[in-house]
Amino acid sequence: MPEFNRDCLACPRLASHLARVRDMHPRYYARPVPPFGDPKARLLIVGLAPGMHGANRTGRPFTGDHAGILLYETLHKYGFASSPQSVHVRDGLVLKNCRITNAVKCLPPGNKPVPKEIVTCNAYLRAELTTLPPKSVLLALGTVAHDAVLRAFQLKRTAYKFAHGSHHSLPGGIHLVDSYHCSRYNTQTKRLTTDMFEGVVRKAKALLPD
Repeated sequence: MPEFNRDCLACPRLASHLARVRDMHPRYYARPVPPFGDPKARLLIVGLAPGMHGANRTGRPFTGDHAGILLYETLHKYGFASSPQSVHVRDGLVLKNCRITNAVKCLPPGNKPVPKEIVTCNAYLRAELTTLPPKSVLLALGTVAHDAVLRAFQLKRTAYKFAHGSHHSLPGGIHLVDSYHCSRYNTQTKRLTTDMFEGVVRKAKALLPD
């Protein structure tokens, strides 16, 4: 299993895209974004990929753009984060029994990774999942994250269908909870409301062992 590689070039399209972004924005992080949070956490949140002016800029998942607003406010409300805001990597924010990662670690053009890139990057997610303690909970934000988790466990998608608020029991006593992604589009169109997202985080927390 590969350890996270900040200089990974396994996906040529993504590597070329990040090189162009670094030329346009020299102060941006613009590299594969590492997981953030407690390395021994029992709650692992899986997103899609870094956002152009968020994690790709700051180097921390869901940090610095709209997508992280609802996520970090909710994590703070339910005791998983020391602050309701994640602004930059040196803001002192600490996650408690929680870690955040992405199905694809690099910024994709148009925020849309192609299937081959999702498959290639799945090796990193698979390595992360092998470190989870028993009875851990995975919170998948969107269908790409949901499918990436199933791929990492070598499970069939037809047996574990994505639906907001759904709960799946995976082999090894691992739980998978699904949520719509907390993107700007989903929150502004009310496809995902604060109450809806808080509901899935409450469900995930209730599944964690005491």
